[in-house]
Amino acid sequence: DDMSDAAPAVADVAAPAAEAGAASTSAKTPADFLKSIRGKPVVVKLNSGVDYRGILACLDGYMNIAMEQTEEYVNGQLKNKYGDAFIRGNNVLYISTVKDAK
Repeated sequence: DDMSDAAPAVADVAAPAAEAGAASTSAKTPADFLKSIRGKPVVVKLNSGVDYRGILACLDGYMNIAMEQTEEYVNGQLKNKYGDAFIRGNNVLYISTVKDAK
């Protein structure tokens, strides 16, 4: 899977911190977090302030993101629905998991 080729470098850099004994059970690197949210509902906020909500299909070390069942929100208002969407990583401010409020 080509999308994850750049991710192991992140994990390799962060790995020594996880070897601190008891703390290693709860220590989670950013790469671990990104792996754990694949296939889950997420909110991706862009530098422009626009939110995209959908299922995280995959991402790479550059934060390029592929999403499914994507909805575009501008100022909290639903503006558009897309089946699949690709977001270039340099536009991404953050990725957040969605809390099930429904």
